[in-house]
Amino acid sequence: MAEPGATSSIEDQIRLREQKAQQLREKGAHPYGNGVVVPHTTGFVRTRHSSDDAAALEAEHTEPYGIAGRIVAVRSMGKATFLSLRDRDGDLQVFVKKDKVGEQAYEILKLADLGDIAFARGRAMRTRTGELSIEATEFRLLTKALRPLPEKWHGLTDHETRYRQRYVDLAANLEVREIFRKRSKLIAGIRRFLDERDYIEVETPVLHKPEEAGGAAARPFETHHNALDLDLKLRIALELHLKRLIVGGLERVYEIGRIFRNEGIDRRHNPEFTMIEFYQAYATYEDLMALTEQLVERLAVEVTGANVAPFQGVLIDYAAPWPRVSMVGEVLKAYQAGELDGLDKLTDDQWLSKTDDNEHRHKFTKANSTGDKIAWAFEALVEPMLPREKPCFVVDFPLEVSPLARKRDKEPRLVDRFEAYAGGMEVANAFSELNDPRDQEARFRAQVEAAARGDQEAMPYDRDYIRALEHGMPPTAGEGIGIDRLAMLFTDSSSIRDVVLFPLLKPEEDVK
Repeated sequence: MAEPGATSSIEDQIRLREQKAQQLREKGAHPYGNGVVVPHTTGFVRTRHSSDDAAALEAEHTEPYGIAGRIVAVRSMGKATFLSLRDRDGDLQVFVKKDKVGEQAYEILKLADLGDIAFARGRAMRTRTGELSIEATEFRLLTKALRPLPEKWHGLTDHETRYRQRYVDLAANLEVREIFRKRSKLIAGIRRFLDERDYIEVETPVLHKPEEAGGAAARPFETHHNALDLDLKLRIALELHLKRLIVGGLERVYEIGRIFRNEGIDRRHNPEFTMIEFYQAYATYEDLMALTEQLVERLAVEVTGANVAPFQGVLIDYAAPWPRVSMVGEVLKAYQAGELDGLDKLTDDQWLSKTDDNEHRHKFTKANSTGDKIAWAFEALVEPMLPREKPCFVVDFPLEVSPLARKRDKEPRLVDRFEAYAGGMEVANAFSELNDPRDQEARFRAQVEAAARGDQEAMPYDRDYIRALEHGMPPTAGEGIGIDRLAMLFTDSSSIRDVVLFPLLKPEEDVK
């Protein structure tokens, strides 16, 4: 059995493996066979016999187990070979002796390489070193891998290779598999939580007409439908279609969906990502704060095992209640401390000098009001200083940066909105929904004016949404939560690319 790197090049190794595949055919063994029944997993065998020693296994003379997986280690000693098979549950050693499996099967084993997929059947035993193993009475090679796993693949750490060849990453790193198991558990937990509260899951369009592509401050991707000769945009949010369903009387709805935003890429942003948005009639943003605390704490327990979990060197306590932080209040404190030197008197250059972050500088260039600048100052100056040991709710948002949120009755310059932060990241955005059609019309017009001034992230004027509001939407609160960022938190991952199976990357030929 050849080891990775044993020949001079990848091409040489592929040719050698192709030759072995032909030899398998000549021996009557299909190198890409089918129809195998695999009754057990490695995890099943380990769990059943975790406490059995060699004597107990010998006395019990266990039933034969059948397992299959990728060959990840091999050690041959003439007429006996030890190999490890890796399946969805992990690794298990298989002990193959020529006199147990027969000469033909053992000759086929000699044509196997690391990375091939094989099946073994036999009883459980322990080796002299005490390792739980399968003593094979049957061995079959199921799939011949033509391309070898990369050198040092057991500790594959090159991020570019890991993200670009996720199939290799998953094959090589069991801890990466666990990240995506936890992500799946996270999504299942969200569904279960909302289903228990009488929400229904729905699906809304991914392709939007240009006038419908709103619900967030983001630049959409554009495409074209040939049959209708219609320009379309990929959705940047789920919001406006879900609120149409509230108008229709569904009252409690949610959608877990892919969102597409034509924006930069960094450790917290991928142009294609997953969100959950949910809307509840006859609720306020205060109700959703309580619901969010309950949801996230429960998810932390279900995914990590406790309501206190590590993230990037800090233990985060997800237990309710979470503190509230005033956006306007914190910016005022910064102003009073002399950090802003006069909120309304700063020149553009003075504002821009407050940060070196390109995203913050970009956001400031489209700020046209005091409210815009307050939001910018909070994000640039206050957000990095938020406590990390506890999630918090940021409240008191200016009207100008919240075009779909309800004005506060006693403070109409502010809206009933919150953003939830955890681990230094925004993970949720929610508000009491604006259901006054004339107020919404005015805000859409303000967005259109912003677009005319060059703001590529301004929302369009959605006439059909106004028509829906004119039919009457009950008092409603809605929220969006970033699934990827929650997955980062609960898997202690520093980059969104670590929790997205196939993150967007530059074309391979452009990577130096």
